[in-house]
Amino acid sequence: MENRVVERFIRYVKYNTCSDSVSGKTPSTDEQREFAMALSHELAAIGLEEVEVDMWSYVYATLPSNITEEVPVVGFVSHMDTSPDFTGKNVSPQIIPNYDGKGIVLNREKNIILSPTIFPELNNYIGQQLIVTDGNTLLGADDKAGISEIITAMEYLVNHPEIKHGKVKIAFTPDEEIGEGADNFNVSKFGATFAYTIDGGEIGELEYENFNAAGAKIVIQGSSVHPGYAKGKMKNAIMIANQLFAMIPTFEVPEHTDGYQGFYHVTQLNGAVERAEIEFIIRDFTAQGLEDRKNLLKTIVKMINSEFGEGTADLALKDQYFNMREKIEPVKYIVDLAEQAMKESGVKPKIVPIRGGTDGSRLSYMGLPCPNIFAGGHNFHGKFEYIPTPSMVKACEVIVKIVEKVGLLTTK
Repeated sequence: MENRVVERFIRYVKYNTCSDSVSGKTPSTDEQREFAMALSHELAAIGLEEVEVDMWSYVYATLPSNITEEVPVVGFVSHMDTSPDFTGKNVSPQIIPNYDGKGIVLNREKNIILSPTIFPELNNYIGQQLIVTDGNTLLGADDKAGISEIITAMEYLVNHPEIKHGKVKIAFTPDEEIGEGADNFNVSKFGATFAYTIDGGEIGELEYENFNAAGAKIVIQGSSVHPGYAKGKMKNAIMIANQLFAMIPTFEVPEHTDGYQGFYHVTQLNGAVERAEIEFIIRDFTAQGLEDRKNLLKTIVKMINSEFGEGTADLALKDQYFNMREKIEPVKYIVDLAEQAMKESGVKPKIVPIRGGTDGSRLSYMGLPCPNIFAGGHNFHGKFEYIPTPSMVKACEVIVKIVEKVGLLTTK
């Protein structure tokens, strides 16, 4: 499977499918529609049935059952877009055939080096083939690795009918990176009993809990006056924003948190004296923790308005997704099944919380329990992204093994 999954991945990352949070359309970029159509043609060519690209560019397909027994329908889901945090235009991946444990020069001209000193996880892959960037773009393993692995596993199952299995559903979604990947997902049409997103990181990751998430936007209205005559008159929105930042707990930010610790993260700041806009994402593993964080922002805004006048700061909050653990625990056997499939594929499971979210977290609340499985990549959303190809092969093998094991479950 190695040649097939690598060939697909190299081909897929050259589609610039970066999503756009302000476009106001679905998919948010036209290139995602183009990619969806290309995937649908490929799915039909390898022998899948009921292949469809809907009006929102969700791709659906079915691998028919080759057994007579009634067994649960399992699904696999990945997303087509890449992060808008870093450019995905003109991705030019490099293959490192036999990683030697030293720094990898991604771009000699710009002196960009993927260093095991900074990224010690590289030491786990000495002797393996790696796919890296050229230092100018992200790679796109999040989540074109997952798409490559799902399609390659389906192709393998089509070509190996001796592996007995029930019906398998797959879906590829747009705009996951901007929090809209499940907005128009048709759970009833998908028809799976449960599913797995192939959207995790390093080999072995198996996740069924994730952050509760919200977004926040604070608009600060200032008042511009000639600085020579500003005393008692000017309200500098930039300075007020700086004062607001100082009220955020210093160590409750991404660069100082890990494990089950939540955070506040400033993602964007635009401002002048007259007006400033601040965007946050807020994350916590407990529902109460998320509410506490939202309440702190409300308190800070009240304090700003108390000092500088009512209406100076305005806060808008929006819940984004919730911890899927609540929906997965009643059907924990699907996690156990994936864990066993990994062990039987020679992969050591690493059951960890997702310090983020996937389509699976929202799909779980839409009635489709959906844990997350590794796709194999590291350092997503930037120029230091890389993926070991043996991890991709193992992801394919785990998918095949899950399908085989579900085929042994009876619904009677």
